[in-house]
Amino acid sequence: MPTTVASEPASTPRGGRNLPAAIGVGLGLIVALVVGLVWVHWFFVLLTAAALCLGAVEVHMALERKGMHAAIVPIVVGTAVSIIGGWAVARFDLMAPSNFIVACLGATLLASFTARLRGGSEGFLRDAAASALIIAYIPLLGVFVSLLMGEQDGAFRILVIVLCVTAADTGAYTFGSIFGKHKLAPQISPSKTWEGVIGGVATAAGIGVAAVLLFLDSPWWVGLVLGICCALAGTLGDLVESLIKRDAGIKDMSNFLPGHGGVMDRLDSLLAAVPVGWLVLHLALGA
Repeated sequence: MPTTVASEPASTPRGGRNLPAAIGVGLGLIVALVVGLVWVHWFFVLLTAAALCLGAVEVHMALERKGMHAAIVPIVVGTAVSIIGGWAVARFDLMAPSNFIVACLGATLLASFTARLRGGSEGFLRDAAASALIIAYIPLLGVFVSLLMGEQDGAFRILVIVLCVTAADTGAYTFGSIFGKHKLAPQISPSKTWEGVIGGVATAAGIGVAAVLLFLDSPWWVGLVLGICCALAGTLGDLVESLIKRDAGIKDMSNFLPGHGGVMDRLDSLLAAVPVGWLVLHLALGA
């Protein structure tokens, strides 16, 4: 009896992406981002915490494919408390948010080690390293969102950083598609080219200048530096996530976001750019 293969849904292109779902999820994320940053700051913080918790779960699942078992429960709890609590203590002036965040991350690391004790000595170093990697990669970088939101104009600072990273991604794709000839890192991300990176940096610099003048009322050079730094940091973040996926043997981190893959597939550039953006704006504009 001949074997029949079910045909692929018409809405799913050859690349395996569901275009309507991708558009719907993308628009939903944009609306949530705008609503949170412009009107409801606590909603944006909750959204960030949820995204980072899901990102931690995704990295945990990727590491498990390599036999590395992180203590994901205390990591997720610590991530949520660090992000939400860091913003709350700054919002209500309870204590220095940096002190609270450092204490939370330290407690999260100790809790993950404690949770692993019952597993015995076999594989402890491997599993402890997995927990430390996730904590350093997700909440340690993500808490800079809380530090930014604690500033008087924090929502606009985050918006400017997001615009710079988005401009870098768009510019890199456009310039890379048209002019790309020299591969940036063929063993990590074959589609990336030096021409694309240069185009992304130039685009982010231009958008950065316009964004700081419009939203932060700051000197133009702040946007220039911010755009360049965020573009380079975002490229690094993208390459790091690509390496994790290649080593784990997966295409997407998960299917949490239909049509987009995983949360980390959307956050990789931002996660690396936010700390750099915070530093640039903090040095240039202060608190």
